[in-house]
Amino acid sequence: MLRLVSLRLLAALPNLVGVVIITFILTRALPGDPAAYFAGGAATQEAVEQVRKELGLDRPLIEQFFRYVADLAHGQFGTSITTGQPVLQELVARLPASIEMILLALVLSCSIAVPLGVMAATRPGSWIDQLCRLVTTAGVSLPTFFTGLVLAYVFYFLLGWAPSPLGRLDPMYSPPPQLTGLYLIDALLIGDVPLWWASFKQLILPTVTMALFVLAPIARMTRASMLSVLSSDFIRTARASGLTSTTVLIRYALRNALLPVVTTLGMVFGFMLGSSVVIEKVFGWPGVGSYAIDALTASDYAPVQGFVLAMGVLFVLLNLAIDVLYTLIDPRVTVEA
Repeated sequence: MLRLVSLRLLAALPNLVGVVIITFILTRALPGDPAAYFAGGAATQEAVEQVRKELGLDRPLIEQFFRYVADLAHGQFGTSITTGQPVLQELVARLPASIEMILLALVLSCSIAVPLGVMAATRPGSWIDQLCRLVTTAGVSLPTFFTGLVLAYVFYFLLGWAPSPLGRLDPMYSPPPQLTGLYLIDALLIGDVPLWWASFKQLILPTVTMALFVLAPIARMTRASMLSVLSSDFIRTARASGLTSTTVLIRYALRNALLPVVTTLGMVFGFMLGSSVVIEKVFGWPGVGSYAIDALTASDYAPVQGFVLAMGVLFVLLNLAIDVLYTLIDPRVTVEA
């Protein structure tokens, strides 16, 4: 296992280097001048040039790149010109908000999609199979921003069941002590049940919006993989041996069908990181996605570069976790494979 982790981390280093180089080049290629934005609309050309010099943007591009790499080597992601705060500090403060929403949405979608896909595969052509197809079609057809706006309009504006879709917590409550940054866990650790419930209610609408988006590919892959496994020779042999239907379905069929589902989960997690940007804007969620969009609007290079690099590191860790899950689900999967 240690060898697997080491090899995967070494193989990911060129990818991270590529992310650093491409992100640096693309941010400089985007339209907009951060010096002009920082100086203000009424600033003279001399004032803009002075700001550009103070920010180091007047230096050659290659020199700016090596200064950026040197800062990364010292664990510094730069400073945001819009907030005046270190980018790493901002990312650490905002990343738990995005991770909490994404993980909860992933758990919700898997708890629905996997059983739905299994039941659809065991009853092809039945009403549950038709329901699975309907859900997957709706999931891939509805844009996340539209779904979020509809849910907020119906459950907050019309029915009044959901709290105001603005932020992680109602203004009546104070955030819990930042132990993990995840409000649900931190509220449980201090034993504050009302605070936990208030945090959970704020998570419902954005979590459901994201879960509907990722439920479709997971359910579709589960159904297709189960149909393939259930028609295999070893499943027919297991049934002929007198094993119960539950044993055949769970121990033999589902376990062998999980590998492509786990692969889909990895891709879905990447989609969730991208769609979280839109969902955070719809619900005023203070995550890294909205932070990056605000920085991109202001041509603030450092937060955008820090956001993309952080997402790259998350992808590396995610792929590593998937590789470990492969070996746990199917011991036949080796490091070389």
